[in-house]
Amino acid sequence: MERLHDPDLRGFASDNYAGTHPEVLAALAAANGGHLTAYGGDPYSDRLQALVRHHFGPGAEAFPVFNGTGANVVALQSLVPRWAGVVCAATAHIHTDENGAPERVGGLKLLPVPTPDGRLTPELLDEEAWGYGNVHRAQPLAVSVTQSTELGTTYRPDALAALCHHAHRLGLAVHLDGARLANAAAFLGTSLGALTTDLGVDVVSFGGTKNGLVLGEAIVVCNPDAVHGLSYLRKTSMQLASKSRFLSAQLVALLEDDLWRRSAQAANAMAARLRAGLDRLPGVTCTQPTEANTVLAVLPPGVADAVRERYAFYDWDRCGTVRLMCAFDTTDADVDGLLAAIRTAIGAGTGADVGAGIGAGTGADVPGGVPAGRGGTMPGDGALDNTGGRP
Repeated sequence: MERLHDPDLRGFASDNYAGTHPEVLAALAAANGGHLTAYGGDPYSDRLQALVRHHFGPGAEAFPVFNGTGANVVALQSLVPRWAGVVCAATAHIHTDENGAPERVGGLKLLPVPTPDGRLTPELLDEEAWGYGNVHRAQPLAVSVTQSTELGTTYRPDALAALCHHAHRLGLAVHLDGARLANAAAFLGTSLGALTTDLGVDVVSFGGTKNGLVLGEAIVVCNPDAVHGLSYLRKTSMQLASKSRFLSAQLVALLEDDLWRRSAQAANAMAARLRAGLDRLPGVTCTQPTEANTVLAVLPPGVADAVRERYAFYDWDRCGTVRLMCAFDTTDADVDGLLAAIRTAIGAGTGADVGAGIGAGTGADVPGGVPAGRGGTMPGDGALDNTGGRP
């Protein structure tokens, strides 16, 4: 087949714009060939279960699915009945970027709570955890947290443990949207289980696509007593793959030899480099701590449009904030090129010294790293497109 794109095309729109990690492609090739039992009855699916138990605890079980929205909707349905409400942050992906799928498909009512940094607290949970026994109100029976959050912040283990304890005391199950759980664990220096099972999380949507997979996520059940009918819900929600070995093989590659951590560390390091460079540019304000692979910043008027001629990224809100995402294959050269473009656009010089003091390197040691190039302007997840509408 003829290649239809420029492989040197680079951008900062989303980590799911990146290609596939070479180790994942190798795993797919290794899983190919021959005839194996479909629907999870294959050795790669068995290996995945063993790895999930290793990372999340001896009672954990994985249910591979096609995408993150599917993982969230199926996981939430397994936790609560259709008359339930699910408390979440107002910035949560399930609320802002899944086109109402938890409500349309799952029949659940989302109960969003505004937060300053994307993180819920016991006190914020209490704002929606009420009305029990009132037939006119969806019953708050679960809380969904995102780790790392859509704003690039992370829950510290003690804070998340306190939230889980408070939720369970109120009778709420705890779902964790872990599309970027790997980035949070890499930033905090913890294991996956230490950020989930050990803290009282009941079920996790574990992300793969944003961390180097072709496609595929896994619903990870941490507390088997909290879920009901998940196997059937996965099928009725059209998330059960017949050739399951190819979903499982990718997740095996991610969980074996800590590829999940290596890739997340690479993305996080590039975000930290980008943040350090932005902090040195006049007129640029970063609005949240950079604790994963997300940087939110307010650029001077006109700068974003000028820089988008070369690099893709999104408007995050209507207040001038843009979102800049780094991926497992983002390089030093990519980051320094973006910083130079921003510097030039704000009229602060040529950007030739942008990398000084940030850290030397070409990005050659980043898994799957490729040279810097041009970016695009297509819309993507979690942000506003250039017309101000959600994609």
